[in-house]
Amino acid sequence: MSANPQKSREFTGRHMLVTILAFFAVVIGVNLTMATLANTSWTGLVVENTYVASQQFNRRAEEWRAQAALGWTGKLTIASGEVRYSLSDAVGKPVPLHSVSVLFRHPAYEAEDKSIILTFATDQEFAAYHTPKDGVWIVEVDADAGLAEPYREVHRIIISQGVLQ
Repeated sequence: MSANPQKSREFTGRHMLVTILAFFAVVIGVNLTMATLANTSWTGLVVENTYVASQQFNRRAEEWRAQAALGWTGKLTIASGEVRYSLSDAVGKPVPLHSVSVLFRHPAYEAEDKSIILTFATDQEFAAYHTPKDGVWIVEVDADAGLAEPYREVHRIIISQGVLQ
């Protein structure tokens, strides 16, 4: 009977170093991947006070239902460095407006928010020069149509190469 003595493998300091380096490489790689994905895809909404926003929700929902009952349709266009807005009633006739303001809000941070006042252009259309940066925006349009409260529209839009998509 011959015995083949097998050489036992020892766990050396070199093995421990490779194990620790591989562990931390995986942890750092996953963290970098998750941070990149979070930074490029998050479009959450920033509000100053979530409690106050939640308390105002029901009142605003009622206002939006009353406004929707009017059947009015707003038309917002952004092209060639110009923002244009017009409002038409349920049968397609232009609604006379006294003033229009537009707030461009960035969904993730407030630093780039911009409010502009549109001025009367032609055919019940209001316009102003403004070119928002490319990306996702929340646009709030307040149009004074002679109602008790301004006619309000809020849209999430995408700007690409200075044009509304």
